[in-house]
Amino acid sequence: MPEDKIDTLEGQECPVCRKNTCTLTQMDRYIPFGAKNILIYVFSMTCSDCKYHKADVEFSEQHDPIKLTLDVEGDDDMKIMIIRSGEGIVKIPHITTIEGGPTSNGYITTVEGLLNRVKKAVEIIRDSSEDDEEKQKAKNMIKKITRIQWGKDKCKIIIEDKTGNSDILSDKAVKTKSK
Repeated sequence: MPEDKIDTLEGQECPVCRKNTCTLTQMDRYIPFGAKNILIYVFSMTCSDCKYHKADVEFSEQHDPIKLTLDVEGDDDMKIMIIRSGEGIVKIPHITTIEGGPTSNGYITTVEGLLNRVKKAVEIIRDSSEDDEEKQKAKNMIKKITRIQWGKDKCKIIIEDKTGNSDILSDKAVKTKSK
């Protein structure tokens, strides 16, 4: 498999604080999938002064809008790789929806990593809310996510991406074109 290529530009102007403290990074990364390797581009922008951060992921080839569905049914599914572009909308029914758009970050993670991201966001709600009902909902959601991670509960992960730059790297994933 070809090696990853990383290009970095330091001292760039930050779009938020306007200081020349932003580092731009582009990585060309090959992701193994079945018998072939998929080339993706990972972009990031990070300001060392104001801590602004933006990241995104794109495939090397153009893709049609896509809807991806994965039934998470056990421990083995926690290792499945997920590529989410900034435009990708992630839905985990009965748990959360992560909206995509120009201000959203793209990332490469696993099912477990995605669930950990969601769990951390819910923990912030639990710890910062002054509403007892909201705190209890958050506690229940954390328990549900933990049960899924331990393979004791199931869930469905749905990603809809109008750019087609998201993917779930598993033969279990159902891929359909979307509008």
